[in-house]
Amino acid sequence: MAWFNLVSALAGMVGLTFFGGMGIPLEWLRGSVFDSYLWPGVILGVVVGGVQALALVVQYRRFRLAWGMHAAAGLVMMIWIFVEIAIMLVWSPLHGIYFATGLLQTVLAVLALGAWPRPFLARAQPSPRKR
Repeated sequence: MAWFNLVSALAGMVGLTFFGGMGIPLEWLRGSVFDSYLWPGVILGVVVGGVQALALVVQYRRFRLAWGMHAAAGLVMMIWIFVEIAIMLVWSPLHGIYFATGLLQTVLAVLALGAWPRPFLARAQPSPRKR
């Protein structure tokens, strides 16, 4: 998932910064702090792609921090999509796809950290009452 998100972020950065927004209308940025797709592309590549790359580096170097970094990278992807929609006030199926990849990356990382209850449908034990 991280590789997919990293390659997508880097491709998006190249398309936005070097190819004039990849055909995305400039009007979608009206009312935002951006007057072109240059800075959104840089932010996409450096921030979103950078966190994905960092998660992969710590995973391949077998740091204990790896699953936490993957969870953070998924959250960054979801935040990027949320902010992009909020700024542009436009929704595309790609927003849904990339939000879903961020969500899946975060959920898988949290499960890998041990958030899976065993047995899955077991009820929590009631706490003893204090008298």
